[in-house]
Amino acid sequence: MYKTFFKLVFSRMDPEQAHHLAFRWIRLAARVPVLRTFAAAALAPRHKELRTEALGLRMHGPFGLAAGFDKNAVAIDGMAMLGFDHVEIGTVTGEPQPGNPRKRLFRLVDDRALINRMGFNNDGSLTVAARLASRTPAFRTVVGVNIGKTKVVPEEDAVADYVKSAERLAPHADYLVVNVSSPNTPGLRNLQATEALRPLLRAVREAADRAVTARRVPLLVKIAPDLADEDVDAVADLAVELGLDGIIATNTTIAREGLGLTSSPALVRETGGLSGAPLKARSLEVLRRLYARVGDRITLVGVGGVETAEDAWQRILAGATLVQGYSAFIYEGPFYARHLHKGLAARLRQSPYATLADAVGADVRKSG
Repeated sequence: MYKTFFKLVFSRMDPEQAHHLAFRWIRLAARVPVLRTFAAAALAPRHKELRTEALGLRMHGPFGLAAGFDKNAVAIDGMAMLGFDHVEIGTVTGEPQPGNPRKRLFRLVDDRALINRMGFNNDGSLTVAARLASRTPAFRTVVGVNIGKTKVVPEEDAVADYVKSAERLAPHADYLVVNVSSPNTPGLRNLQATEALRPLLRAVREAADRAVTARRVPLLVKIAPDLADEDVDAVADLAVELGLDGIIATNTTIAREGLGLTSSPALVRETGGLSGAPLKARSLEVLRRLYARVGDRITLVGVGGVETAEDAWQRILAGATLVQGYSAFIYEGPFYARHLHKGLAARLRQSPYATLADAVGADVRKSG
């Protein structure tokens, strides 16, 4: 039914307008107690065997919503209602910003992919922090907060900008993510170099610890799939050195060649980060490399081209304790998380592993 609706309605709309329309419906449904209860019963049935512990947090399962969908923390309950086990909001910047000029979001329907050059459009860390502070949750769900650099802030002042966001948002975050891998903020990916990343992560860690003394807020970094293998290794080593809690692999890609894209050349040439099915192989490759390097010392989160339960299962076998999706949600609709959970539970039952935790990294350990 959703695929027919997508074809007849959403596919004929501007992608960003369609996003805002769907987003509005989700938020409205989550505000009506009876409706959200029935929706959650249909879309978010729980599977006890999928219960997950990661980052010192307990979750109903391993599958969450990646950053980028709910930039301003306005639909956390709505996304939990749809079955996501954790919701990562953002990317949030130190100051509010409108993002890049429209048109800035493109569907590659034939490739089940998206290209975006949104440019971290968001309300800013002060407003988002206030929104999180005043929130009364309708559902128990883990909330991650993804922070990035304000566009007008020069690269040499990036650390202070991240620190400002961390101090404001850490008290309201179950975990915090430093995003240095979006291709849509000039100079941002330069911060992935270890000589720039080390002081940044140290400063954000210290800021989070100053802001929250009653608990330790887990800190993760999100990296790009376009890093060379030796740079992936360097980030992995740095994460272990600094006692980081996790790495999210991966963000969108600026690559176009070698991805088997079949959409029109004009669409493929649009600038921005590409996400969705074509990213599947490289994101899995990066994840496997990270796990081979860090093992169980830090938590890995697999994202990029996760469309099906089999995709999620492959991420877990490659070393991911948590898995995230976003682009496939646009194409699969409200039953996306339900179908993925059901299939993942079936794969676990059919596997030789007693728990999901036993399956994490199993393929890499076998090959190593």
